[in-house]
Amino acid sequence: MTTQTYEYEHTEQTSRAKPVLTGLVIGGLVGAGAMLLFAPQRGERTRAEIQEGTRKLRDQATETVNNTVTQVKSKTNQIADDVKTKAQELQYQGQDLLAKQLDRVANAAKSAKETIQGSEPVE
Repeated sequence: MTTQTYEYEHTEQTSRAKPVLTGLVIGGLVGAGAMLLFAPQRGERTRAEIQEGTRKLRDQATETVNNTVTQVKSKTNQIADDVKTKAQELQYQGQDLLAKQLDRVANAAKSAKETIQGSEPVE
């Protein structure tokens, strides 16, 4: 009984697979034939259209890349200008701070000098 069940299952699986594969092969052949019969144009024309489409796509890609490069250059220049402006502002702030510190040191030295001169004994 076990052998009969196995044979039945094997036969059933094989009988299901054959029609499916046969249908796929026949459908593929019919589809290929229909494509050849109903093709809207000749191969030369199709190749020419593909080449034209490729050229258009290449030109669009080139234009997009050029526009992007231009935008990047513009942004880079703008950022560089902003950095230069900020650097100049920091330079001026540093110079101002240095001048203030030098004034404080000069005033402190002047006060110290006056203090020292005022405490010298008179002869």
